[in-house]
Amino acid sequence: MKKIRQQFADLMLEIGTKDKKLVVLVGDISHGILQPFAKKCPTRYYNIGICETSIVNMAAGLSKSGLNPVVHTIAPFITERAFEQIKLDFGYQKQNVNMISVGGSFDYSKLGCSHHCYTDVSLFSHFKNSSIVIPGTNDEFKILFKKIYKEKNIKYFRIPEFAHNIIFKKSQIVFGKAIRVTQGKDLTIVVTGTQLKNAVEVRNILSQKGYSIEILYYHTLKPFDYLKIKTSLKKTKKLLSIEELSAHGGLYGQCIKSIVGIEGIKAEQLAVFDFIHGYGSYEDLCNRAGLNVSNITKRALKLLK
Repeated sequence: MKKIRQQFADLMLEIGTKDKKLVVLVGDISHGILQPFAKKCPTRYYNIGICETSIVNMAAGLSKSGLNPVVHTIAPFITERAFEQIKLDFGYQKQNVNMISVGGSFDYSKLGCSHHCYTDVSLFSHFKNSSIVIPGTNDEFKILFKKIYKEKNIKYFRIPEFAHNIIFKKSQIVFGKAIRVTQGKDLTIVVTGTQLKNAVEVRNILSQKGYSIEILYYHTLKPFDYLKIKTSLKKTKKLLSIEELSAHGGLYGQCIKSIVGIEGIKAEQLAVFDFIHGYGSYEDLCNRAGLNVSNITKRALKLLK
């Protein structure tokens, strides 16, 4: 199965040959896979280099002129380094942009903490005029990008290096709507991104122990599907949130908003609570953050007691 980054490149070619307003700007990455687009649409493909603030400024000018910019580079550099430009050029000006990042969380783990990024979703959530999507498969990215890329707001797509490989029917993938992966009555697991794979494995372990687990998967964090989680928690009264994001301003924060007015809720959060230093594999750093099957199972059992 091709990586989601390749799906992004293929989709730019598919859309770009038809939509003459689509312009792609990159920060010195993905040249190889974007060459078909660059050759087909040479006047609408720009490599700005490792100058993220300049990429944002150029994208703002293109947007102001009526074009539809797609900005693609590494997550910590486009979201954290260039946040002031995004705030001024798109937040205040209420302009249109599609930001497609790679390297979120620990996807670039071997390059060290300068390439880790778990605050990106929190930062983009501050914009009232923004949409936030974390696609976990090729179909999710293709369907959701096509649905909203023309909307006149800030769209942030966080492409993971590793797909969760849980296949949904295309009819299940709806912008702004969570997917109920499994139904249950004892515990609600709410998850986003690659961690869905771990959530399903934990559910299988707990099922063997006699527990009934409901999994809600969120590919769209903004707008957030409050109704599904509220409905689930009225039944289970127990929430376990799992995310490869900062503990502040991500999935769990949205979940907490959902439980207002529901009495007797027990909740646990698994996320990134502090900077993680050092090098290692993606799995190594997830382990340091407690984002593994063993720890998730332990935290779930704590809630179920």
